[in-house]
Amino acid sequence: MARKAGPSRVEKIIRSHGAKDVARVAPADVVTAEWVRMKCQYGCGGYGMCLTCPPHSPTPEQTRRLLDDYKVAYLMWWGSEGPGRTELAKIEREVFLAGYYKALLLAMGPCGLCHPCPLEYPCRHPEAARPSMEACGIDVYETAHRAGFPLEVVTSYQDTTNYYSLLLVE
Repeated sequence: MARKAGPSRVEKIIRSHGAKDVARVAPADVVTAEWVRMKCQYGCGGYGMCLTCPPHSPTPEQTRRLLDDYKVAYLMWWGSEGPGRTELAKIEREVFLAGYYKALLLAMGPCGLCHPCPLEYPCRHPEAARPSMEACGIDVYETAHRAGFPLEVVTSYQDTTNYYSLLLVE
């Protein structure tokens, strides 16, 4: 039987893929809210345009139940340039191979693996396609603040954007 790597091993895997910082958080501290999904529907030009976005992504209620299935989550801060879905899937796979069989990653922003997404089932890239935290109803701002990360609304093109993703492990 393979032994699980310790938390420091998970963090090393995450950092080896370019994360600027990582915080180990309790899944209970990941905030879900209905308003987040509504912001996708009424505020994002990509609503309904991708299989990893609403209305195809998990609802906030489904996401809360998913989070409750885990004991540990890692909030990853990528800085102003987040990795693509393929790179994020590599992190999930490495953590899985380190013994965390329930490893599941939630990404950031629209998928972009197919442009445009053909909206056909099954997805053409299930090995890398993951919904974003916000598409699943996660309040990224409050979750980042609870983890000690500063995150502010970008109000101009001169402002620096910040990208976050979430890795669930058991």
